[in-house]
Amino acid sequence: MKQRVAVIIGAGPAGLTAAYELLKRTDIKPIVLERSEYMGGIARTVSYKGNRIDIGGHRFFSKSDRVMNWWLQFLPLQASQAAHTMISYHRKTREINAQETGDPDKADLVMLVRQRKSRIYFLRHFFDYPISLTKDTVQKLGLVRTFRIGLSYMQAVVRPIRNEQNLEQFFINRFGKELYKTFFQAYTEKVWGISCDKISAEWGAQRVKGLSITKAVAHHLRQLRGSKQDLAQKEFETSLIEQFLYPKLGPGQLWEEVARQVREMGGEILTGYLVSRLEHSDGRITSVEARNADTGESRTFGGDFFFSTMPVKDLLHAMDPAPPTVVRDVGDQLVYRDFLTIGLLCQQLKVRDDHAKANSLIKDNWIYIQEPDVKLGRLQIFNNWSPYMVSDQSKVWVGLEYFCFEGDELWRMPDDELIRFATKELAKIDIIDEAQVLDGTVLRMDKTYPAYFGSYDRFPEIRSYVDKFENLFLVGRNGMHKYNNQDHSMLTAMVAVDNIAIGSMEKENIWSVNTEQEYHEEK
Repeated sequence: MKQRVAVIIGAGPAGLTAAYELLKRTDIKPIVLERSEYMGGIARTVSYKGNRIDIGGHRFFSKSDRVMNWWLQFLPLQASQAAHTMISYHRKTREINAQETGDPDKADLVMLVRQRKSRIYFLRHFFDYPISLTKDTVQKLGLVRTFRIGLSYMQAVVRPIRNEQNLEQFFINRFGKELYKTFFQAYTEKVWGISCDKISAEWGAQRVKGLSITKAVAHHLRQLRGSKQDLAQKEFETSLIEQFLYPKLGPGQLWEEVARQVREMGGEILTGYLVSRLEHSDGRITSVEARNADTGESRTFGGDFFFSTMPVKDLLHAMDPAPPTVVRDVGDQLVYRDFLTIGLLCQQLKVRDDHAKANSLIKDNWIYIQEPDVKLGRLQIFNNWSPYMVSDQSKVWVGLEYFCFEGDELWRMPDDELIRFATKELAKIDIIDEAQVLDGTVLRMDKTYPAYFGSYDRFPEIRSYVDKFENLFLVGRNGMHKYNNQDHSMLTAMVAVDNIAIGSMEKENIWSVNTEQEYHEEK
């Protein structure tokens, strides 16, 4: 009997999940085509002189039991957590037993349990994220500004904007106009490079969902009462989660292990291959053509099933015969926001927590930079994600995140200039002294964030076209032009394999992943 084949475009979370699930649950052989040398897509980990960079920051948590179990089968939980860690599934708990644990000091394949701390940096002060109405917050904002925030929130509760059309209206309805302008507007417009009233309200529904001031306050009160939480934490809005799992050596470690097992089971993963053409006939994809970046060689891969995680705009350009002009035009006007991470190795940080000891490191995983006088959007402190990410624990390894469009001034700036630019910005807002920076590196990631403006409101026309190909499955963040976290990207691949395993070419249930009001982490 002829071996059935699935060609998978992209070795990110969705692509590798699809490959692994096909090998475990079907007789279909996956061939994964990845344009880079890395596993994990934007969830990859890059090493620079022994210091590891997590691009964008990836907290491993999910309210999906399936995903939580999937992660832990590759990287067992650290042994020190096993005695007191319970994971809750649909009101049932399961204690992590000895067979599922590992010691991070003796082995690398270990999932750490990390405390979550994220704050907003504004007015050269730290504020809780999400904002909580504490005495500290009031003191830093001042009574006048706090009063205006409270008044505008009450106005939003009493007289909300009807028929939300854009992201600005979405935020105002949930937080009030004053708090929106204080803590949301500048950062969000840094991320997208466009005013919030030009972005679809659907982005807020995708990323923030049920979070509001009321829930933030209720969560703060639970903390004061000493409420206990489990790792799944399904009763909390995701932006309020206090613990998460994290691979010892960064998120790419998990995907490198998945890739190793995929190959071990007989799947193929080919790196350095850029897909240039998808041939189709009679409503089915018949083959994919890809070019090797190093050799220039082109290869054609036939298959029975095809998974695409490549950007939708690029997918449409690769279709042969070409899509209808109207569909291709919608694709050409889809917008993507690109991303720069600048890693800086510092002797120490200048900024301190109140009452902290001299030279002590703040505990944040990442910090949202709300200051309008710098372009910096977010700051990661890799020491606090995992101490094993940093080669010298006496140093501080940080990642400065900038949002831009591919080809703009920031994107084109030479690496040495970017490092100097980022150093000066971080010093300007009093987080470091320039003299404390020892080294730096630059990473560029194109098409990191699929945007909810441009031609996005016409995306159903694209979906209607691609869904007609019965053996083509669009999965993952860029594959579906949906701003998913990695667990939801994984779930789209799992659901697609579910369908194939029972002989169904269903697409609706794939597109429905993460449309429920279950959860999502705001960025």
